[in-house]
Amino acid sequence: MSKSFSYREVYEQSISRPDEFWGSAAEKILWTKKWEKVLDGGNAPFYKWFSGGELNTCQNALDRQIAEGRKDQAAIIYDSPVTDTVKTITYGELLDRVSIFAGALQNSGVVKGDTVIIYMPMIPEAVVAMLACARIGAIHSVVFGGFAPNELAIRIDDAKPKMLISASCGIEGKKVLPYKPLLDEAIRIASHKPQHCVLFQRPQVAADLIAGRDIEWSVFIQNAKPAACVPLAATDPLYILYTSGTTGKPKGVMRDNGGHAVALKWSMEHIYDVKPGEVFWAASDVGWVVGHSYIVYAPLLHGCTTILYEGKPVGTPDPGAFWRVISQHGVSVLFTAPTAFRAIKKEDPNGDYRKKYNIACLRYLFLAGERLDPDTYFWASDLLKIPVIDHWWQTETGWPIAANCMGIEPFPIKAGSPTKPVPGYNVQILDMDGNVLPNGQEGAVVIKLPLPPGCLPTLWRDDKRYLEYVTERPGYYVTGDGGRFDEDGYLYIMGRIDDVINVAGHRLSTGAMEEIVAKHKDVAECAVLGADDSLKGQVPVGFVVLKAGVERDAREIVSELVGMVRAELGALACFKEAAVVKALPKTRSGKILRSTMRKIVDGKDYVIPSTIDDPGVLTAIEASVKTIGYGKKD
Repeated sequence: MSKSFSYREVYEQSISRPDEFWGSAAEKILWTKKWEKVLDGGNAPFYKWFSGGELNTCQNALDRQIAEGRKDQAAIIYDSPVTDTVKTITYGELLDRVSIFAGALQNSGVVKGDTVIIYMPMIPEAVVAMLACARIGAIHSVVFGGFAPNELAIRIDDAKPKMLISASCGIEGKKVLPYKPLLDEAIRIASHKPQHCVLFQRPQVAADLIAGRDIEWSVFIQNAKPAACVPLAATDPLYILYTSGTTGKPKGVMRDNGGHAVALKWSMEHIYDVKPGEVFWAASDVGWVVGHSYIVYAPLLHGCTTILYEGKPVGTPDPGAFWRVISQHGVSVLFTAPTAFRAIKKEDPNGDYRKKYNIACLRYLFLAGERLDPDTYFWASDLLKIPVIDHWWQTETGWPIAANCMGIEPFPIKAGSPTKPVPGYNVQILDMDGNVLPNGQEGAVVIKLPLPPGCLPTLWRDDKRYLEYVTERPGYYVTGDGGRFDEDGYLYIMGRIDDVINVAGHRLSTGAMEEIVAKHKDVAECAVLGADDSLKGQVPVGFVVLKAGVERDAREIVSELVGMVRAELGALACFKEAAVVKALPKTRSGKILRSTMRKIVDGKDYVIPSTIDDPGVLTAIEASVKTIGYGKKD
């Protein structure tokens, strides 16, 4: 498949003849035993891809690449401004480290089907541990380094790991965070006790080891011999990744080996238009789905060089951090979150730091993880003069649902839209009664079953909870987002369905209001939420962060914002209040904590989320809410 095929031809084949389409894509993966059936719907809605087939994901990511001549090519560039370190690890070196660590896992009794929790910062050892598990068929569950002990304990009890792999510390900007006290407390709280903990000692902090349970990384691998790849069924689990659930108990998204490898390999060529040997940078963390898919697995499956970046978009040391990495390492494609670019825009609104570096190597900027507001899109596009591509997906799907597929047929970009559904995803818009809505009408965004390869086949040991995704609208996977198609078939995601507010009987999208507010010349980023109102049911309340250097009167800016929303949406929007704040509360992956902010606005009790980047921001939000007449009454 190449750009000689139109998007329409490729997409229609993927929907009408999925066996043929994905069978062809699977030929790009090395199988130790060919599949018997591409798509097995015998137990729908629990679909299986490539049933009967056998492969090993680590073999495809490393051994196969070396066999094809990549032994001396860089597999990983570890770039850590927080430790002033840059290291290159070749495919050959990475295979040696992975196979030895896999042998050490086997020596300690870890076998195919066992689970292993990895609780690590952004260091090469995290990738080594993931691939070593994949090599021997152990199921890894990466938990974001620094998660609170209670949250880690919940994941320990659900995954029941035989072993836990960690490091002595993580580094958040200029702050060193010791992991061992968090780890010890989590194990103390958990009902399930891992047999062993392997600790990688970083020079910044030396962790105290508990005799009989804890093993230092270098001691652990001392007498290990390289482990061979264990053949795995295509349907065997590769990993578990926990994502937050509405009940408070996290959901263990399970990923299989076969469909995952096929989909990710396909996506590198056809969505990201990246070639083997090129440098691909996903500026995320291995604790999130982007890190799993596009820091570790997809680039290596495709023979690329991947960047493991231990730093921030600003502050490590300045807003030019991303430009320095791109220039220094020759990055062809960058994938990050809109939040990262909003942070850069806030600190360097004129893009002065960009001018210090030659980044002519960069062909595309891909953004995902939250809605890309048009203002940030235009700012990045004007600054970089390359395609800035919004694309949309979820932890559950593991790879993009909608994108401008640069490797098939690039389309003109429309700000605010992730363009069109990716081949394999039959995206539809339904009304409250389950009817398919015509283009132009907003409703629930769903995906007609079966989901393509690479998406979750179920939740870890929780088939019943998985069914909640696919039984609310029988025959469809419910994304939880609202949106519409326009007259050209472009998809617009307007945010979570619960972000649609009802103002005096009018259903209004807070996402649409955010787009308007973000256009203001002084606004770096914003959030608009629905607040309970005794008269109208709900009314919108805005929070705005101003660009660096703006010193105008906040009341004057708020007045202008109210006027902008009124001019574009009309008086019925009832947008009358906004607070200027120094920062919005976010998860460590950069998503704005809207549900927590809504509780603060409505004066309700809330629990500080374990994923929060800076809990102190919530205190500031509470204070600002009171200045505009909301929140808890004294």
